[in-house]
Amino acid sequence: MSIRLGRTICGNLATAESREWLVTNGIGGYACGTVAGHLTRYYHGTLVAALKPPLGRTLLLTKLEETVQYQGDEVPLYTNRWSDGTVDPHGYRHIERFQLDGAIPVWKFAVGDGLLSKRIWMQQGENTTYTCYSCHRGSAPMTLTIKVVVNYRDHHGGTPNRDWMIESIAQGIAVRAFPEAVPFYLLVDRGTVAVQQARFDKVDLAVEQYRGTGDRDTYWQVATINTTLMPGEMVTVVASTNPAPNLNGAKALSDRRTYEESLLTKWELADPDRHRHVPAWIEQLVLAADQFIVDRTLTDDHGNAIAGKSIIAGYPWFGDWGRDTMISLPGLAIATGRPELARPSLQVFGQYLDQGMLPNMFPESGQTPHYNTVDATLWYFEAIRAYIQATQDHTLLEELFPALADVIQWHCRGTRYNIQVDSSDGLLYAGESGVQLTWMDAKVGDWVVTPRIGKPVEINALWYNALVLMEQFAQTLGRPSDEYHRLAERCAMGFQRFWNPDLGYCFDVLDTPNGTHDDALRPNQIFAVALPHNADHSAPLLTTACQKAVVDTVARELFTSYGLRSLSPHHPDFGGHYGGDQRQRDATYHQGTVWSWLIGSFVQSHLRVYNNPAQAREWLEAMADHLTDAGLGTISEIFDGDPPFSPRGCFAQAWGVAEVLRAWVAIERDEGGRSW
Repeated sequence: MSIRLGRTICGNLATAESREWLVTNGIGGYACGTVAGHLTRYYHGTLVAALKPPLGRTLLLTKLEETVQYQGDEVPLYTNRWSDGTVDPHGYRHIERFQLDGAIPVWKFAVGDGLLSKRIWMQQGENTTYTCYSCHRGSAPMTLTIKVVVNYRDHHGGTPNRDWMIESIAQGIAVRAFPEAVPFYLLVDRGTVAVQQARFDKVDLAVEQYRGTGDRDTYWQVATINTTLMPGEMVTVVASTNPAPNLNGAKALSDRRTYEESLLTKWELADPDRHRHVPAWIEQLVLAADQFIVDRTLTDDHGNAIAGKSIIAGYPWFGDWGRDTMISLPGLAIATGRPELARPSLQVFGQYLDQGMLPNMFPESGQTPHYNTVDATLWYFEAIRAYIQATQDHTLLEELFPALADVIQWHCRGTRYNIQVDSSDGLLYAGESGVQLTWMDAKVGDWVVTPRIGKPVEINALWYNALVLMEQFAQTLGRPSDEYHRLAERCAMGFQRFWNPDLGYCFDVLDTPNGTHDDALRPNQIFAVALPHNADHSAPLLTTACQKAVVDTVARELFTSYGLRSLSPHHPDFGGHYGGDQRQRDATYHQGTVWSWLIGSFVQSHLRVYNNPAQAREWLEAMADHLTDAGLGTISEIFDGDPPFSPRGCFAQAWGVAEVLRAWVAIERDEGGRSW
């Protein structure tokens, strides 16, 4: 058990509300909230169902509000903060302990000499959430009264008025927000459920207020559950869009534990020698990795459904994005011993290649994909390399090769947004006014904060990597490879232009629209060292001395405990604090904010240059502490650029988890004398 919080944290509202838990169902649905139990985000809820998997995420069950009657005392175990600042009741004060049982959040409430536990988990592959209460000890019966609090809105917010239709059914109620709404069901395996309606306005949402996205919400009570527990007894409340979910709480909990145990078993079997002394926090991340992997169904040209996989970029608000998926796959699927999950994801995204480009934002049903990224497609090559290396699945390589060859051709002759190879130096140019194409993609209205029009350093490191991979792929399949070799060598020669001898590191962007080179110190150059073929190919992008200089400079000015700053603190545009409304936040998003995902490539680069696994491992150790700081058992998207590097953004980010796992595996393989 790696995540456990006691009264010092749980009994203090400020610390308890800053820790958030997350459970997911593998189809895009989720539940999340604070340890304290009150709402601070639009996204908090006990059942946020994916009505159009993996998207269409809709808040259905907001929460359950429990009051226990025990030995003559009536003790609320829930917490609310209202828009006037009042906190009432203070249920968090009764939390004796919070812990993760695997990935399942568990609260233990102490009431006199009684102890009541609460667990929340979801059914894999189904919009069903289980909340189980168990009486562990007591000298008298515990009577539980539970308010069922609901909503029906997009998880991003915007609660409309509702005229609830509530029907009593066997063991619970059926709830419909309006005639056309998807119905959902609240069921119990013991006790009674009585329809009881009330409306609660002016619920304070502190985090949304901080983010400038709102400050309050409305929710409705639709029923009350009553039951009595003796020591050793339990009651399970089930919220589901399935009218007949499994009501056996003990069996559902056992199934969930078995599922999570299978994830750890696959991780261990992938390399038994490596896992003899695995730290608990790494195993916790293996479970966290699974939370981002979701089903996505495609329809082929004949109207047949094709089962696929995708990656939710981050919880609670991101969907499945092309760039994030390709960066995350090697860590989430391959490093965890489940490469079979990468195959359908690579196939799914391959279906959406268009003019040599991968979509950045995956389409909702009936919507057009957004092809506004230059790097997602190039990361696609690297994800395929990692998968093929792990599986030797040449059948998939044969299937995808024509599309990959088409990608290279489109980039050579030119595709959207001026993305094209410059014949004068073999480098890839990208960008036009008003468009953000790289991962530094913050945009507010018409303002592109970091446009990076020209020849960005990481784009050309990725382009070179893709060309070398295509040469190898072609040779593996017995196809002509000379053209890819020629393009790679031309790119490597042109890449020498990135080196800035006066500053001792790489320019971030060459040939900007004003005819200059951008010498801002950013982390993007680390990929010129980290990507597999960029440092050790016959035509490396940087000399050994330059590779060392890049790693040392990045370590000195950009490295923090939780990742790399997006801009040097010595730059006049550096912003050390991420907060405020959208404009304020996006102004610093890539202007100094720390990004967790970059730590993977930094550690890999440091290991390549210094060949010191112990030191490389040490760079990751602070992440173990972070697993109890914000999103419990997982890794945040971003952090402030100034100490103490407070976590910000999504409290659970796919590529942050993925890259830490991938780097940890790389270190272990290197220490064992194996190629990575």
